[in-house]
Amino acid sequence: MTSKSHTVDKIYYSISEVAAMFGVNASLIRFWEKEFDVLQPIRNRKGNRLFARADLENLQIIYHLVRERGFTLEGARKHLKQHRNETLPIAQVSHSLQKIRETLLEIDRTLSGEVKQQNACPGECNDE
Repeated sequence: MTSKSHTVDKIYYSISEVAAMFGVNASLIRFWEKEFDVLQPIRNRKGNRLFARADLENLQIIYHLVRERGFTLEGARKHLKQHRNETLPIAQVSHSLQKIRETLLEIDRTLSGEVKQQNACPGECNDE
């Protein structure tokens, strides 16, 4: 999961929020819903999908297996049924490491920008 993490934990998330969390299109989330029977979002009166925390955990596993580890959909389905409890912590660690990597890259970009500014103005520069 790439991660635009939400700071507020909600009971249900819309499909657009879920797609943003994983950095994918909503159409992929709908496709995975059809392919994986463990995904069971509820629908509101308008028919919009609302994903609960359990759905997000299952999506995190599916994302990890299909996108990060390269499983086929059939292989991911089998693995999810047989090894869900073992795979969830691995997927969560993978997600956490990805967030750490993004943060470190952002820090690196920030520091690189500061170094460039210092090199552009060696010695004494005055903001006049």
